[in-house]
Amino acid sequence: MFSDYLSLIFTAALTTLGLAFCSLIFGLLLSLLFAALEANKYSCISKPSAVLIALLRGLPEILVVLLIYFGSTEIVEALTGEYIEFGAFGCGVFALSLIFAAYASQTLRGAIQAVPKGQWESGAALGLSRRYTFMRIILPQVWRHALPGLSNQWLVLLKDTALVSLIGVDDLMRQAGLINTNTHQPFTWYGISALIYLTITLISQIGIRHLNRRFTRFERGVK
Repeated sequence: MFSDYLSLIFTAALTTLGLAFCSLIFGLLLSLLFAALEANKYSCISKPSAVLIALLRGLPEILVVLLIYFGSTEIVEALTGEYIEFGAFGCGVFALSLIFAAYASQTLRGAIQAVPKGQWESGAALGLSRRYTFMRIILPQVWRHALPGLSNQWLVLLKDTALVSLIGVDDLMRQAGLINTNTHQPFTWYGISALIYLTITLISQIGIRHLNRRFTRFERGVK
């Protein structure tokens, strides 16, 4: 019986990892979009973007998850007149991506500002377009400046995955709660869940350290 429950826990841990990685990928793409929109020279674009980011940062994460899950169905029904129920996993990924992007966009914005303006001027002097200059010259430097902040936000995102258990995603925390209901051994199963979270965090820290060495290898004189 114990082995069966343990198998369920590890399956739920894989769901948690999948949720976290999907949210990280979409969140990074959204954070780049948010940073670009907020830095836009036209106030009709930058101001609404800043308001949206402020709202996402100001609301509790659990409220964002619940609003996305229940609100998406109601909005679609109001617009089309048809009831369409969205999957809990997809809504969870979208909600966590928005939360991650709201904070990561500020990290990326600061990292972009940390790159000397002379880099832009050098690109223009060479006849490079602003888009090419950004993608090939600025962005690689941005990741180096943003990595410490983004790595911290990744760890926060990993813990925030527990929020989606409230909308029915069979993640690590939800499965631990269901098993506890049957076995009445909360310390055992929540303790195992804690060890899994700590293991993922430790592996993440090792990966982040490797990325940091890679991005700073030229500063350290390593090819």
